Amino acid sequence: MSNFIFVLDTNRKPLTPCKPSMARKLLVAGKAAVFRRFPYTIILKKAVTASIESISLKLDPGSKTTGIALLQGEKVIFGAELTHRGQAIKASLESRRLLRRVRRNRHTRYRQARFLNRTRRKGWLAPSLQHRVETTLTWVNKFIRLAPVSSIAMELVRFDLQQLENPEISGVEYQQGELLGYEIREYLLNKWDRKCAYCGAENLALQVEHIHPKAKGGSNRISNLCLACEKCNVKKGTQDIKDFLFKKPDLLKQIMAQVKRPLKDAAAVNSTRWALFNRLKLTGLPVTTGSGGQTKYNRTRLKLPKPHWLDAACVGQIESLSVLTSNPLLIKATGHGTRQMCRTDKFGFPSRYVPREKFVKGFQTGDIVKAVVTSGKKVGEYVGRVAVRSTGSFNVSASELVQGISHKYCKIVHHKDGYSYSF
Repeated sequence: MSNFIFVLDTNRKPLTPCKPSMARKLLVAGKAAVFRRFPYTIILKKAVTASIESISLKLDPGSKTTGIALLQGEKVIFGAELTHRGQAIKASLESRRLLRRVRRNRHTRYRQARFLNRTRRKGWLAPSLQHRVETTLTWVNKFIRLAPVSSIAMELVRFDLQQLENPEISGVEYQQGELLGYEIREYLLNKWDRKCAYCGAENLALQVEHIHPKAKGGSNRISNLCLACEKCNVKKGTQDIKDFLFKKPDLLKQIMAQVKRPLKDAAAVNSTRWALFNRLKLTGLPVTTGSGGQTKYNRTRLKLPKPHWLDAACVGQIESLSVLTSNPLLIKATGHGTRQMCRTDKFGFPSRYVPREKFVKGFQTGDIVKAVVTSGKKVGEYVGRVAVRSTGSFNVSASELVQGISHKYCKIVHHKDGYSYSF
């Protein structure tokens, strides 16, 4: 099952997405043309005034991958997974910082570093985190332009931290319901790396364990919980952890430090989700939220697998889901290259110079092209990303790299936009 096809009328008004078979009929009949390839969109050759069924857009923001799902009522008609490049941005910033530090330490004339003349605006995020917000927002706006999106739902927090820390806060039905168990277990699995805290065993059933036993006054607060395999849990029984690990002082010290350590990754992701939530509200569409525990509860109840796009479909309050696609669009942020005019080797010496002109014969590096070669040694049809050369002889990265393809044989399929696509 493929994703549904986005449809625009001649005025670029988004219409209800259609099935691939219907889009094929419209294209063959000449009533529509291809508007863009990724995500596949067609544009009709007339204006449409018929009623349009609204679409809800759901997001599952993550540190590396964000899941995106479009729902028509309770039917999942489109799925996508957006892979961020936060780690690449972080590595580039660290490389720049190292180069500047080395340059300052040389015995050459160089201006002194100015560390006291920089102020950060309110709500500032590190570039690697801000990138996650901006790329997600970019794709939200794209889908709003391509489909009649009427509402947005997103997973706002990975865990309900306030409710976890103080289970007696309020609302007995919510605090003691089935969802509470999912919130706690999901938090503990992330905090303890899905391993037994005492023996390090993994890939087996783990149990929630009270560090200070309840029989001796221990609480249900999240700071008193860890994960343990059944063998260690039974062996510890109602002993205090200091008595249980009397002969393993290093392990005791490690566990007690882990108990106090906050979940750094979850806190970072939560901060980007709040920034994204505030930006989504500026779209003017109603935005609803849910927690990670609630998403997992919905997915488990509906017996769905765990790709990111199905996690997105399970965000918020849902009764049932009908998944009409199984072939999500995989979007990877690749960036727009670099502004360096001279590339260097690993020793810092110039290796080659980049041409000043970005476009050659109407093409630029990164465009997806279709090359139909009709003569010569490279006869065949190639579809892939092109690397332009000022001579007009290009390289095309299809299933393998094909070099020396003339620009005369190339036709643009999708312009470079800073992303790569696959299914």
